[in-house]
Amino acid sequence: MQEAVHIALAGVVAIGATVAVERFGGRLGGVLSALPTTIVPASLGLAAAGSGADLRDAMAVVPVGMALNAAFLWLWRVIPPRLPATSLRRRLAMMALLSVSAWLVAAVTTVLGADALMARGIPASALGAVAAVGLMVFGIVLCQDLPPAPKGSRRVSPLTLLMRGVLAATAIGVAIALAHIIGPVAAGVASVFPAIFLTTMVSLWISQGEAVPLGAIGPIVLGSSAVSVYALVAATVMPSLGAPGAVIAWVVAVIGISVPAATYLRIARPERAL
Repeated sequence: MQEAVHIALAGVVAIGATVAVERFGGRLGGVLSALPTTIVPASLGLAAAGSGADLRDAMAVVPVGMALNAAFLWLWRVIPPRLPATSLRRRLAMMALLSVSAWLVAAVTTVLGADALMARGIPASALGAVAAVGLMVFGIVLCQDLPPAPKGSRRVSPLTLLMRGVLAATAIGVAIALAHIIGPVAAGVASVFPAIFLTTMVSLWISQGEAVPLGAIGPIVLGSSAVSVYALVAATVMPSLGAPGAVIAWVVAVIGISVPAATYLRIARPERAL
């Protein structure tokens, strides 16, 4: 039941993420699309189903997965200019294949490496803190020289929005199914699969062209630091406070990361012209 809820939420969030970028442009929309969303019910489910130690460990490694997904998004910024000048759909197919393949190799390496480090006594919280700081620094670096981040100029039909949600939900569902079939390493990889980011990039390429998602990548990475902060705060306060701890973690993440990130992008980083 909990997995079904996560799959459905992934579809809803994927729709919201793409609409945010299309309506508000890559800067504000990118930050809004990365607000802590699916992680909130996930943390509540973990708090209800397991011990405080299980919740702390699960939440503490979330920043590691977010850092990995930030690298996945970075590929969508650096590879497209190097693709051959062919049709948009062929470029999109090549981009999706290259980015997912690179992510898969990096994810397996990261999961195995993190397991090895924790087996040697390094706490998950330390790995998560290092990854969270690295993610924030990486997001700031990506926002230093932002490409234009225009709003979407084409009207998107309700059917297209629905298909975006179905695509994200399907990707999450397949990842969870593979985790159950293949084993623990696959479970670790599936837990950080960038289904929503992949859906956002693919659907925006198709509906709005390459410029709209390209300008949103830096703000999405910077804004996704809020998810890492939520996870670290939740790992600290939820074992003792329960659901109110989730509210505290969400408020801290949004006020501490999302609001300053949006303000920074609006004031300190003037947008280049198309």
